[in-house]
Formats: sequence, structure tokens, C-alpha cells
Amino acid sequence: MTPMSNPYRIMTVCTGNICRSPMAEFMVASAAAESGMAVEVDSSGTTAWEVGNHIDPRAAAILAHHGITAADHAAREFQPAWFAERDLILALDTDHYDALLALAPDAAAAAKVRMLRSFDPAVANAGTARQGISDPWYGNAKDFEVSWDLISAAIPGILAHARG
Repeated sequence: MTPMSNPYRIMTVCTGNICRSPMAEFMVASAAAESGMAVEVDSSGTTAWEVGNHIDPRAAAILAHHGITAADHAAREFQPAWFAERDLILALDTDHYDALLALAPDAAAAAKVRMLRSFDPAVANAGTARQGISDPWYGNAKDFEVSWDLISAAIPGILAHARG
């Protein structure tokens, strides 16, 4: 896919869609925009626990600290129909990865599912069990910083993949 063609569509997925996946959504979208790529990024959760809720204030704060605004985010639950509408679906942890594979209607849809950190050269070949990002919701600001760092490390690989 080239920047001149239809936008490459990426979805990031975590549990409730208020911490990790919206962080990844806004971070990847910001990096793509900075590089001039035609990429559309959105996010969702594997559960309906947080549907309609805004991004966690701690996630919004770490994004804002890095100059990224996370306005107008409302959590939503992943819908299987979205397999057909996305080119790449990025799971933030292994339970999301497993849930997405279980929802995939066919092999082509399942092939779109990847661990986000499978694009991080430090763990790209480590296997899905070592590519997860722990849920920072249970922690403090430091845990959101760790999430930022782990997501950041994968972004160049994600963008290279989107370029084809």
C-alpha cells in the first residue's frame, strides 16, 4: 500500500478500550501523520465493560505530555464485521490476541491479527507470550510510561508494514 492509495486501516485492541488501545491508536496516528502516510487508526476493546467511557485520564496525560491530544475518544467493543474493514488489527496483550483469533470468521481475517509488539525489533521473534503489554489501569503513572515506551518501540515497524 502506498501513501497515494486508499488509507491503510489499523485498529488497536485491548480489554476496555480506555488505556492501552487508545494510547496506541493516537500514537500510531500521530506518527503516521508526521511521516505523511495515509493511515487511518482506531481502537476498540474485547469487552463491553467500558463502552462509552472516555480515555483514562492517566493515558490522556501521558499522551499530552508527548504532545498528542486524545480528544473525543469513547470506548467501544470490537465487532467481528470490522475484520473486513481493517488491514491490520493489533492486539495489546495475549488475551486480546486469543479473543480476536476466536472471533475471526476465516483464515484471511485471522491473518490480519498481530501482537502490537511483534513490530518491536527487541521482541519481534520472541513469540506472542513475550509480546504483551500489561494493563496499566491497575497501576500508576509509571505504568502508563512503560506502556508508552513499549508502544513507541513498535511504531516504526508498524508504519513500515503499512507502507508495504
